[in-house]
Amino acid sequence: MPEDLIRNIFQGLSDRDRGVIVKIGLGTRRTCQTLACALDGGEVIRLVIDNDVYNRAGESWWEEDNPLNLLHGSLTPGRFAYFRRVLAEHRGSDYRGLRALDIGSGGGFLAEEFTRIGFGVVGVDPSTVSVDTARRHAAVGDLDIDYRIGVGERLPVSDASFDVAYCCDVLEHVTDLDGVIAETARVLKPGGLYLFDTINRTFVSKLVAIKIMQEWRMTRMFDTPIHDWSMCVRPEELDLVMQRHGLRLGEFVGLGPRSKNPLRLLDLVRAGGGRLNYGELSRRLDFGQIRTTAISYMGYAVKQ
Repeated sequence: MPEDLIRNIFQGLSDRDRGVIVKIGLGTRRTCQTLACALDGGEVIRLVIDNDVYNRAGESWWEEDNPLNLLHGSLTPGRFAYFRRVLAEHRGSDYRGLRALDIGSGGGFLAEEFTRIGFGVVGVDPSTVSVDTARRHAAVGDLDIDYRIGVGERLPVSDASFDVAYCCDVLEHVTDLDGVIAETARVLKPGGLYLFDTINRTFVSKLVAIKIMQEWRMTRMFDTPIHDWSMCVRPEELDLVMQRHGLRLGEFVGLGPRSKNPLRLLDLVRAGGGRLNYGELSRRLDFGQIRTTAISYMGYAVKQ
């Protein structure tokens, strides 16, 4: 089925119907990013990922009542603090003249952080709405960031042209993990750093990322699936793919909420009911580096 026709069909569906998929290709684990829908002998399955949500909700990434802002409140400072430590160990403290590639730049949360510390940043994202939002926000802050439309499997940048590439909240969404890592390795200079985070594939991550954040009516972020647990990547799986493309693992560390206050579960319910905005929810959960990698993990690798 032609991709344009597939896209038109998918965009005509309601949010609820977007959750119905038809799997393309027998045995394919990753779903089609264009429509999150596939064909497997005509069988219709309830399972999938609706990546088009980043177009429908992408105009308001920076507004705290948008569920996407959960990624900003404490997640941006939490993951960026870890990245700054890695950068300091491998690149010192002066980043002027260095280039960083943001793979899956979304609304520009991390692109703006890297720009402020001296990097020349190129952000790549498939969502035109999100890219437009990121451009507008950067302009308001007088930040010079080069945002481009593109996908991780075909990055619109030259070979060996970046000192750092980073990819956050992306690997669990892509259709071709091997292709994305191969492209990342292609664009990094020898000795370049690859910084990343993603959701693990464990019982705990299924409970948190799928059941609580996606399926349970009182706590879910959207009325459409944004994660497919089978697409989540275990650390050892990511390491093998990186090795195949000349990226030597530095370390994996845990990423998750650091708050141990049981009232945070009530905050999830409040946010789901519109009584607490997602930016504040994120700050209360206090995301950052933790001991366990059971939910999500961060890490870095070096281009050989």
